[in-house]
Amino acid sequence: MKKSRRKPRRSLRTILIVWFLMFSIVPLAFVTWYSLSKFERAIDRELAQRLAGNAREISGILTDFMAGLQQKRDQYVKDPTLIYHLGISDGNSLRGVATNWLRRDFASGLTFFNREGRMILSVFKDQKGEPRTFQPTRDAVFLSEKYISALKKKPDLGLAEFTENSKASLVLISRVRNSSGRIVGYLEQMIDLDRNFLAKLKSRTKSEVMIFRDNAQLIIGSHPDFQLYRKDFFRPHFQTASQSFFELSIRGAPYGFLAYPLEWDQTPFFIALGASKADAEGVLQNINYAFVTVVGALVVLLTLTTFVASSWVLRPLDDLVEALQSFESEEQAVTIPVKNDTEIGLLTESFNEMSKKIWKARSDLRKKITELEAANSELKETQSRLVHSAKMVSLGQLVAGVAHELNNPIGFIYSNMTHLKDYAGRLMKLVETAEKNPKRLKEMKEELEYDYVVKDLPKLITSCEDGARRTRDIVLGLRNFSRLEEARVSEVDLRACLDATLDLLQGEIKGRIQVHRSYESIPMIKAYTSQINQVLMNILSNAVQAIEGNGEIWVSTMPLKGRKGAEAAVQVSIQDNGRGMPPEVLEKIFDPFFTTKGVGQGTGLGLSISYGIIHSHGGDLQVRSEVGVGTEFIIVLPVRPPLQNDA
Repeated sequence: MKKSRRKPRRSLRTILIVWFLMFSIVPLAFVTWYSLSKFERAIDRELAQRLAGNAREISGILTDFMAGLQQKRDQYVKDPTLIYHLGISDGNSLRGVATNWLRRDFASGLTFFNREGRMILSVFKDQKGEPRTFQPTRDAVFLSEKYISALKKKPDLGLAEFTENSKASLVLISRVRNSSGRIVGYLEQMIDLDRNFLAKLKSRTKSEVMIFRDNAQLIIGSHPDFQLYRKDFFRPHFQTASQSFFELSIRGAPYGFLAYPLEWDQTPFFIALGASKADAEGVLQNINYAFVTVVGALVVLLTLTTFVASSWVLRPLDDLVEALQSFESEEQAVTIPVKNDTEIGLLTESFNEMSKKIWKARSDLRKKITELEAANSELKETQSRLVHSAKMVSLGQLVAGVAHELNNPIGFIYSNMTHLKDYAGRLMKLVETAEKNPKRLKEMKEELEYDYVVKDLPKLITSCEDGARRTRDIVLGLRNFSRLEEARVSEVDLRACLDATLDLLQGEIKGRIQVHRSYESIPMIKAYTSQINQVLMNILSNAVQAIEGNGEIWVSTMPLKGRKGAEAAVQVSIQDNGRGMPPEVLEKIFDPFFTTKGVGQGTGLGLSISYGIIHSHGGDLQVRSEVGVGTEFIIVLPVRPPLQNDA
């Protein structure tokens, strides 16, 4: 059955189109974006320069204000009427003179203080420009001590005052001296920067105007919407050391604003001038529209061109992919016709040649696979026979050891049976004598050594019981150990397995080897019990055989923690103080058929099989040895190994 054609995860046609469009449109888009950005920055820069010129013009106006106030001040302080009335604190007589001065002055108000700094008269212009006067009658108004102290060092002091009723004032306070140079009072001149003043600035500079404190708090603006913003809204746009340009929308119209620092004598504040960017935005929109139109036309044109070109290039590749995908289902070499003389045609010819070579190689490979399968079957059969042979050798050694161990208690019991039979016969004679001739009972007791029999008989019975118990324990341990037909995974207690194996080897251990057992609390593990017993028997019997004469064996268990602190594995250590192994023997210890024993004494498969059993349980078997010191085998088994057959 012919396979359905697999589809690629990504389309080459799509990749070509995307890359083609990317390398054609993206540069154009970048150039256009860069040009628009530069154009917009140029507009902002030109607007900022124009607003900076207006701000410098306003700064010049403030300078003219200062010069004009100082010029008027010089006229006023020389007037003897002012000096006289200030000296006597006569505000009523000074009212007429001050009113006439204010009518001809550009200032918004004049205020007079006596030498103690107390206000005696204030003259100011109302909303219609008419002079009005104020003379405190109840509560005295004084000039600040700070200002009086400053005026002792210089002739005048400039201040910028800001009120909560959206008004800013430029103030010049000057001292007034008499002919002898003594201070007789102080004169305060004030210019209000109110909405009328801002309206004149707006008309003159063709821009919106805002006045701010030095902490960027808005005081007054030429547009009523400016007062709707919160007090700290403009703070991020201000820098005390230099001018700053920012954008703001006024009733949907975009504006560009320049914050410019100003100073009235020693009082800093800010003025912000804004101009509309509607015309510039219109130009930018037209350019954007033109860009979208041109790019759209290019996208359509390039897409059509890319589709045509990709179809011409990719059609031979599609034929090649289809031939490759049908290669496995065909019973002969797959070839495709050569349709052009380009590199793709050369690729098609190469594919046809490769297809023929692959078909030939596949046929040869099938023959080799058949031969290898036959050889593998034969090898598995041979391996199975060798493993069975190794098991039989181990079983023979085990049976010989168990037989020798059983022979001692059984022989002891057998030898005791003769004495038990003799003692039983003597006791039977005593019973018969007691029944037939009681008078000879005492004589028969002495003759049959009754006292000795009574004393020795319990010892013989106890000795026989010990021999029988030892025989029972050996048989029970052999039965628990050699469950060779148990081929399922079960819960295994490694400590019990170690004890059972040591009991079976007791005949070789007793009298010459001292076993030290150090068992920590370990969990039960999932394993094949018979296989684990086989591994422990191989390692422990090797340890016993490695000790010539008297020696010691140390057996220990301990749990191994996992990543989260749970008991993930169990470690068993078996160490002896036998003859040890040199490095060249140690590195081959797990190789099949490698043995250091004599001919007929070992197959060289015990440790190799043990190594395979431990790894099939997902564990690890390590060995350390030193000549003259001894050998240590370390077995690590997971609590839950990755076994297929799980009970």
